[in-house]
Amino acid sequence: MIRPIVLLSAPGAAVSGGVLWWRALIGAGLEAYPEADVIDILDCGDAPGAAMAGLRAGLRYLVLNSRVPAWPRVAAIAAGLGGVVLAERPQGLDLADRGSLRQLRCFAGETHS
Repeated sequence: MIRPIVLLSAPGAAVSGGVLWWRALIGAGLEAYPEADVIDILDCGDAPGAAMAGLRAGLRYLVLNSRVPAWPRVAAIAAGLGGVVLAERPQGLDLADRGSLRQLRCFAGETHS
């Protein structure tokens, strides 16, 4: 059984890397693994303009700090487009952390180490 995987950008990646970089990165992954069931989430930090750029580029899952005054408006626009703006980053597996490969293998159902 193929389980869906959520790909969460680094904090504030919409500002540091850009929306088009994120789309290209996700696109390259899907090109290499077209059968993958992926949800990608771009973290926009405190930048509502970056979130709006993401929506214009076709992204549907974003993180925007809920303390940003424009958050309700951006979230409403996203909802109108069938998207979601999260008020905080979900917990995730950072592949740079020690032991993350083992955790990833467990998630994938692999039993060897």
